[in-house]
Amino acid sequence: MFTGLVELTGKVLSLEPRGESARLIVEAPKIAPELILGESVAVNGCCLTVTEIADGTFAFDLLMQTLRVTSLGDLKAGSLVNLERAMRLGDRFGGHFVQGHVDDTLRIIDFSPHGQDHRLEVEFPARHHGLVIPKGSICLDGISLTAAEVTRNSVTCWIIPHTAQVTHLHTKKSGDRVNVEFDMLGKHVRELVRVNVPQ
Repeated sequence: MFTGLVELTGKVLSLEPRGESARLIVEAPKIAPELILGESVAVNGCCLTVTEIADGTFAFDLLMQTLRVTSLGDLKAGSLVNLERAMRLGDRFGGHFVQGHVDDTLRIIDFSPHGQDHRLEVEFPARHHGLVIPKGSICLDGISLTAAEVTRNSVTCWIIPHTAQVTHLHTKKSGDRVNVEFDMLGKHVRELVRVNVPQ
């Protein structure tokens, strides 16, 4: 379980294809020595298991399913990724409940400066309608954000300077894909309504 509050960014050293899977190696000397094998780390909002640790780097083995439903396959050597370790019992809890289970990828429509802030607008396909409400939570590439505007075609979030600086967002542009995890409560409510409404 995560909060969507990005701890730091790491640099991708490599994404190595391994048949129908891949190995992702990330450099983040600040947290690498604190990790243990088998630990969960959210990488751009995707919960992954640490399978190797060495000299300020750590690796993850990615399943074909992970590559298919997330944007991790788009990563290249030098890409920045958002990193968050799992919550610890007793810590303060900002953000919102994030499982690290990516629901889909969305394309960025607009990421532009507006004064000191940035406007981030992402596509909102019809299949996801009802999962985001104005002032509700949405997790994009592992970042807990508030949906400021929700239309039939897009969701807009406003990014403060701190978030732009401590995440990888400053490297993003229109057309890039981001991982999305919708609010857990919204998904449960929609499913309950779906199974309890006569067809």
